[in-house]
Amino acid sequence: MPAFAVFVLLLLGGTLVPRHPGFRPTPDGVPIYVVSNGFHTDVVLPVREPRSGQDWLQRLGQPQWQAQFGQYDYVAFGWGNERFYLESYGGKLPKAGTVLRALLPGRTLMHVDFYRHGPQPGPRVVPLRISLAQYQQLSRYVEQSFAPDSAGHWQLRTAAGYSPEDFFFRARGRYHALRTCNDWTNQALGRSGIRAALKAPLAASVLYQVRRGAEK
Repeated sequence: MPAFAVFVLLLLGGTLVPRHPGFRPTPDGVPIYVVSNGFHTDVVLPVREPRSGQDWLQRLGQPQWQAQFGQYDYVAFGWGNERFYLESYGGKLPKAGTVLRALLPGRTLMHVDFYRHGPQPGPRVVPLRISLAQYQQLSRYVEQSFAPDSAGHWQLRTAAGYSPEDFFFRARGRYHALRTCNDWTNQALGRSGIRAALKAPLAASVLYQVRRGAEK
């Protein structure tokens, strides 16, 4: 069997094999969402979570955002290839060369997007409630994905994103064919004790396992 076919089978097999198959939602837990645009996935978290003391507006270190987003309920986090993100402005598709280069290790960004209210459940939106301990683990994973400057502050890469409600920060890690944006989301869930795929190169891989966990 050609090596590429073996590679594809391994990736698809990873989608079907769950991590934490015994995961159950916590009825009175922290509400979060996993959201996809069909190609990419984000985790959507409360802007403020009083039981943990987590305040993402404060943690992001942009005081001017308090007035703009202080009444927003949720904030989304995603991780991905820097060039791919920045060439997608205006709804454009990145150049073919950028897509091909993304298969090789490249620099990354964190995408931060504010939601006034929770996203509506649907085919590309999975809501679930997780325990406080799981939320704290998930928050730590997200925090550790930002690349701080020498003073420990998260570095804003762009003053504006695709809309007035989203932004990019410098991130840790290198993006490549075996470490994609969806792998990042999948790892965020799996390392927090939430049902996830063994390997999730595609958005559908992430949604498949997390939805099965949410429905239990």
